[in-house]
Amino acid sequence: MAPAAHAAPALERPEHVASYVLSARLDEASHRVSGRGSIELFNYTEQPLSEVYLHLYMNAFKNDESLFLRSPFGAGRSGQHGSKWGYIDVKRLVTREGAVDLWPARGAKSPGDPQDETDVRLALPQTLEPGKRLTLDVEFEVQLPEVVERTGYVQDYHFVAQWFPKLARLMPDGTFAHFTFHPQSEFYADFGRYDVTLDVPASHVVGASGQCEAAPASPGRRVLRCRAEDVHDFAWTSWPGFQEVRQSVAGVDVRVLTPPGYARSAAVELDTVRFGLEHFGKRFGRYPYPTLTVVHPPSGASNSGGMEYPTLITTGGPWYTPWSGARAIEAVTIHELGHQWFYGLFASDEHRYPFLDEGVNSYAEHSSLSARYGDGSAFAGFGLRISSEALSRAIAAERGADEPIAQGAADFFSFRSLGAIVYSRTATVLSTLERVYGKANLDLALADYAQAARFRHPEPATLVQAIRGRLGEVAARNLERALFERGGVDYLVREVQSAALDARAGVFDESGARRTVARAEGRPAERYAGHAVVLRHGALELPVQIELRFEDGHTELRNWSGDGTRYIVSSEGPSRLVGVTVDPQKRVLIDENLTNNAAAREAQGAPRVLERLLYAAELLLAGGLP
Repeated sequence: MAPAAHAAPALERPEHVASYVLSARLDEASHRVSGRGSIELFNYTEQPLSEVYLHLYMNAFKNDESLFLRSPFGAGRSGQHGSKWGYIDVKRLVTREGAVDLWPARGAKSPGDPQDETDVRLALPQTLEPGKRLTLDVEFEVQLPEVVERTGYVQDYHFVAQWFPKLARLMPDGTFAHFTFHPQSEFYADFGRYDVTLDVPASHVVGASGQCEAAPASPGRRVLRCRAEDVHDFAWTSWPGFQEVRQSVAGVDVRVLTPPGYARSAAVELDTVRFGLEHFGKRFGRYPYPTLTVVHPPSGASNSGGMEYPTLITTGGPWYTPWSGARAIEAVTIHELGHQWFYGLFASDEHRYPFLDEGVNSYAEHSSLSARYGDGSAFAGFGLRISSEALSRAIAAERGADEPIAQGAADFFSFRSLGAIVYSRTATVLSTLERVYGKANLDLALADYAQAARFRHPEPATLVQAIRGRLGEVAARNLERALFERGGVDYLVREVQSAALDARAGVFDESGARRTVARAEGRPAERYAGHAVVLRHGALELPVQIELRFEDGHTELRNWSGDGTRYIVSSEGPSRLVGVTVDPQKRVLIDENLTNNAAAREAQGAPRVLERLLYAAELLLAGGLP
């Protein structure tokens, strides 16, 4: 393998570009959140800023004209529209410097979309110079929707995410990475500090990002002050029905919140977090936060499950799941925990390149579950064992060539396509690199990537360079083709032949004399020649093994670099070649058709008979025969 390229040193702390001090009061009866506070933007770029952009994600649920709900076929992961609307009303947004209310002069609709209200442009009364800070005092009110996608309420359960006016990410060139909230997209934001005070009914149990401590409250109410540093979002949940399990894991205060009767699920989630914090910490860098909250939503609120936020994740599943044989709770817990790195610590652009988060994290999920549970990582029961890698490969094989992996979330023609390609195909590509180039080498490459990506908002080039540094140029080229060009591969055995090597026969002129040697008839051959053709279809040039099987039961292995489109296998020995298998250990998981990876010896004469029949048919169709 090539020597490792120099990886950028890991950042211990990010630049705090977008920070928030907020207070929020939950009205349980109306499902409303009243908010106020301040938003601070630091212009770390070398460009003066004349505008800012805010995400108003909650307006995605305001009406059927929002981009999120516009499709008659349903929205996002759930495919539902919901029955109770949600929205955010900003009451005032005033510059602390100059006391100018920016809200009345805002752009009324999302840029480029006259029906949507989730992306708002605000002109600044004066430019924000490089190195300076802008503070905005804000008041707003949120009407939570009934849970349809990640956020909302069901009866007295509330999950509050994407709930406050949120600054779009300020890019290094002085522009903002702003976008209308699409049902297939997730989020992209700058790091900062969050200081959030939550006021909820006294009977409620609260889970939130960051560290929370009790504060003075009025009668019948409960107040918590929650602070989180070096994060780019804040989410919280409030419900009187939560049961809590709490434990310190490797110095992290872990809380698991579940409905009543889910004690077994809580134990599985806590055990998975205990394993995952150590496993991911070794592979991708230390988890730097003092807390982690795991929320298992109650029945009826499952659409708020399976999601990630800084220091808070949601899981899901019926109470009986731990007894089903399916490792569904382990999978969703380890997947969402992995997001604490690929979404949380790295903060890649989930809108433009969702594979950098969901795809690489899906590989991390599958490989970690395999490390713990072997070939039963997805299901183990009733005498059956299924691996998560096998499930992922099956999904990727069905749809993997439909679209490129490396495209924006909104560019996929459906969420089902995004799921198969971003999640499953990316994971299968990386699993293939692991098997072909060695797990130790890929682990080193991903460790380099994690170091370079930590707190830095990585691009696809960051991942490709890490692969190049540890696995070499060919592997990096394969990864680029797989990501950007719908690159795939199909290895196949086209023909297998074997023939006896008789002693030479014929007329020979030797030493001035001519002699005739008769062919030995009826005598068993002492040696055989073997011949096979292995082909590579597709753009990926992955090294592969070829197994030769002989009549006496022995096998031989040949190695093909994958260079070129065909590899001719020749053999000579005392036993007849009877079969050839390409990739016998199934290292190339991305191989598009495994049914053509093996072939047996062809009967002598059969190929030529077939050729003659085809030739005659062609002549007949062309009018060449009388």
